[in-house]
Order: sequence, then structure tokens, then C-alpha cells
Amino acid sequence: MNLSDMNIAVVGSGAVGGYYGGMLAHAGCKVRFLMRADLAAVRERGLTIHTHGETVEVPRVDAFGTTAEIGPVDLVIIALKTTANAALEELLPPLLGEKTALLTLQNGLGNEEFLAERWGGERVMGALCFVCLNRTAPGVIDHFDAGSISVGEFRRPASPRVQAVVDAFGRAGIESRAVENLVTERWRKLLWNIPFNGLSIAAHGATVADVLADDGLRKVARDLMDEALDAARRLGHEIPDAFADHQIDRSYSMKRYKPSSMIDWQEGRPVEVEAIWGEPWRQGVAAGATMPRLEMLYRILQQATKGRHA
Repeated sequence: MNLSDMNIAVVGSGAVGGYYGGMLAHAGCKVRFLMRADLAAVRERGLTIHTHGETVEVPRVDAFGTTAEIGPVDLVIIALKTTANAALEELLPPLLGEKTALLTLQNGLGNEEFLAERWGGERVMGALCFVCLNRTAPGVIDHFDAGSISVGEFRRPASPRVQAVVDAFGRAGIESRAVENLVTERWRKLLWNIPFNGLSIAAHGATVADVLADDGLRKVARDLMDEALDAARRLGHEIPDAFADHQIDRSYSMKRYKPSSMIDWQEGRPVEVEAIWGEPWRQGVAAGATMPRLEMLYRILQQATKGRHA
């Protein structure tokens, strides 16, 4: 499997899909983007990615309004929010050939299971994106910090196709690695997403810098990490305490970054409450963990996003 010789479709071409798909396209991969709101602008002006003080231009973009127009591909990169997963029932079938692989870049828990139940586990891979970026205008993405991606198979060790994906991202200038246990990596990312995405809403629009600058919020963030660490370990995922400390330390460079969940909340869009907070809490409690802070945050977010989360 060599991604430079394969057709790739990106479903969910917002900040995440636009960034990773755009960088692959810039590196020479054949990428087709499903777009709705940005379709006309991207067809006219292409994609612009501001990253690390440089500007990456992808002037000619294969952008489409439907997956039927795209047709079967070799790899589908799924970057929709989990709140839109129901739409995949209609979006994915036109893209699927006999051996089409599915790579989900979505946050939280349960994403690979959703895909496997409907289209077969043998198709499914997952990736964890450790990145700070926002879509700032149609076809324009600002990349603020980090950017690495970790790729693994669904309930299987890393395979040659995982390494091919990793190599392709590496050639696109993105730090990437293959992982043997994808679920462990999901818990590692949740250590950041649970506190920082959650507190950004619960504290009425707190940026990463706001959380870190407030002694109380910073302690709550670390306490939430401790609960997630306990749950992960009870579920068989050994993550050292030092990794949580690292997550706090590395966040200072993000400065006044607005987590994606905060932006969704502020703009009245659905928030991934169940995937990021609900499912980790349920799995942790079922494994015997005590998670009062996560449960409180989960309940607050349910109320704060009432009527618009899946």
C-alpha cells in the first residue's frame, strides 16, 4: 500500500480534514474532498494553510459536493465530528470498493466500533491528532501548535497499511507514528481533551491560557486527568503520571488557543459530549473507577449543550 498511488477521500473537510488532507495533497497525494459550505470558495481559490510561520497553498483542489461525485476510493479519511456520525450511513457507501480502508480522525471513544459494526472491522483504522488549529475562513486553516498524528488498526497490531499511512503523513511534513494499541492512544489524548475542551465550556469560554493561569481551574484540569488515568489503567491501558504532567506542561505553548469544543459551543453547533466525556465516564465507572469530577463535568456539558449534542 503506497498512498501516493492511491485515491483518498476526505469526509469532513473542516479544520482537521482540511489540514491533514491539504498537507497530503500538497505532498502529491491524490486527495478528493467532500465539501459543503466551503465548496465554491475552495474550487475558486484552493486551500490555504498557515503553519509554523509559513503559508502552504494548495491552489488546485479536487472538491466535490457529494460522495457520489467522488466515487469509490482506496482510503477514506473521516474527519466529521462524532455528532454527525449518522450522516455516514449515507455518505460512505458511494466511496466504498471491495478493499477500501477507513481511517477515522475523530475524538473520543467508540468511533472505530461505529464504523466496524456497519462496514466491517477489517476496513477500520483510527488516528489521534495532537494538534491546535482552527478554520478561520472558507478554505483557510490556521495551524497554531503541535500537529502530530498517531495511527493504528482497530483491535489489531500495526500493519503495513498503517505504516504506509504514517509514511505518507511524514512525507507531508507531519510528525507521525504507528501505534500497537489504538485504544491506549485514545485514552492518552482524552487526558487533554477531557479537561481542556470541557473546562473551556464550563468556564464560559476559557482558553487554554485561561485554564492554566487560574490556580483553581489548573488543579481541576489535573484532577480530571488523574481520574482518566485511573480509568485507563483499570481498563488495561498503562499510562504514567508523567504523561499527564507533560500534557499540562506542553499546553503553555498553546497560549490563548480556543479548543474546538468551545468554538462549536459558542457558534451553536453540536458538541461531542458523549464521545469525549460520556463514554469515558461510563467505561471507567464500569471498570470500577470513581470519577466524580468527570461525572460533574459531563452533566454540566449535557445541560450547557442541551438540544444539540448527540
